Amino acid sequence: MDWYIDARAAEATQELRHEVIAYLSRHADPGTDLMAAELAVGELLGNLVRHAPGPAWVSLHWPSDTVTLTVADLGPGISTAPPDEVDLLAESGRGLMIVDALAEQLDARARASGGSRIVVRLAVPRRPTSSLDPGPSSGPSLPHLAEARPEGGFGKESFLRALVVQLAQSVERTGGPDQAERAVSQVGADVGGQMEQEYRLAFDVVGRMTALQVADGLVRLKAAIDGGFRVTELTEERIVLVNTCCPFGPVVQQAPALCRMTSSVFGGIAARNSADGRAAVVLEERIAVGDAHCRVVVHLTAAPPEVVPYAHDYRSLLPLGA
Repeated sequence: MDWYIDARAAEATQELRHEVIAYLSRHADPGTDLMAAELAVGELLGNLVRHAPGPAWVSLHWPSDTVTLTVADLGPGISTAPPDEVDLLAESGRGLMIVDALAEQLDARARASGGSRIVVRLAVPRRPTSSLDPGPSSGPSLPHLAEARPEGGFGKESFLRALVVQLAQSVERTGGPDQAERAVSQVGADVGGQMEQEYRLAFDVVGRMTALQVADGLVRLKAAIDGGFRVTELTEERIVLVNTCCPFGPVVQQAPALCRMTSSVFGGIAARNSADGRAAVVLEERIAVGDAHCRVVVHLTAAPPEVVPYAHDYRSLLPLGA
């Protein structure tokens, strides 16, 4: 990392101080105490303002458990007095002594071309990473070569479809079906909330949505991503939808956990708009497991006892209109 600043502007050095510490915080080993590093960085940059107002260059090198910070300027140079000869009662001149006490190593010297160059090593371990080198995995979820665009590469739709399906498959391989469904369900809950807000904005809906509005919203959001959902039953207690076209296409059969996306989106919206903040979703038929179409039953309250073993239960902490 490299930065250039004009140290005549004190606010520029303050901003750089925050930027350097923020960078260290993002990449340091969790739990690392950055107080010494922050003090050292503050002293070095403060010295620029006090003693070398003008062009300055700051660089950070982090190859191991220590971070090397280099500060170079075009000022009048630095004092070469050793730390034990610094006047501790003086109003200035103690900056490098403080940095030297905080650092593992300090090298300060005048540059031949004018100015100073200070190199300090601070004990800041970098966050370790796991080495991952999985072999390529082929499968029908990957974009077919025939989908390549004339100008080269695959389009966004092919890429995102493959990305989602491959991620679901990968989670299932490493963590099992339950973990894959849990991850997909969380994504569905997050995305579903935003889809509901878009519907409310489009149709100026305030407060709890009616069963008709919920059903219309579910069909609308699926149609927007090329789903083929339609309502076959609508009452105040439940909504039944049938789907003939999965947005993920035939490759959904390679990642059935993705059906949890539909369940979570539908269930979350239904729960937030039910009278008691409860909803349940039963995936009675699924293209993902070989059925000719999907049949989804959304209960606008807690699941009836007879379907509890097969239902996905959803609760809203604060149902709208409560």
